Amino acid sequence: MSLSVVATLVRNLITVPAAVLRSRMAKDAEVLALRHENAVLRRQIARVCYEPADRIWLAAFSRLIPRERWRQVFAVTPTTLLAWHRQLLARKWAFTQRRRPGRPSTAPAVKQLILRLARENSTWGHRRIQGELARLGYAIAPSTVREILHAAGIDPTPQRSGPTWRQFLTDQAHSIIAADILHLDTMSLKRLYALVVIEHGTRRLHLAGVTAHPTAQ
Repeated sequence: MSLSVVATLVRNLITVPAAVLRSRMAKDAEVLALRHENAVLRRQIARVCYEPADRIWLAAFSRLIPRERWRQVFAVTPTTLLAWHRQLLARKWAFTQRRRPGRPSTAPAVKQLILRLARENSTWGHRRIQGELARLGYAIAPSTVREILHAAGIDPTPQRSGPTWRQFLTDQAHSIIAADILHLDTMSLKRLYALVVIEHGTRRLHLAGVTAHPTAQ
């Protein structure tokens, strides 16, 4: 290999890192210039009006920048960026236009009859009361009777003549657990579901699992 060829290869190997370094320096200088320009504009404008598309872009860029640097990069506070994300989720999960009128509310006279039957017959449960109403010609679901009794503060039978539901839970709290499914929406609008179990006695919460597609298993 001739000396001229070796010299050409060495010169090219030196030129490539120098070009990459100059490119990075140019990008850093451009970012610094844009930051200074933003600082000048912020001093001159009291309030900036953002369009919905602007908010989406800023919220998306915030996922690529560490949160501790949000105050130096964005013209809005981190709380505002998170609020924009919550508003975006609220618009996605709003079903106002799809709502249809539901079942008519229970007539006040029927509610009073349900409460009277429950008070005068302490051993009757909501299903027994629903059956008696059906005999009288009132078509009402057992769940509706249960909701009316619960709203009036009437405990299920046979607790009406014994301890209240609150007293029962207090006495048995150390041996009772409750399970529930919670959901969390990510930045990409993906909904995750979590199965949690809580001990009533210690108020300790246990995470059973998290998934985007919950099944019976």
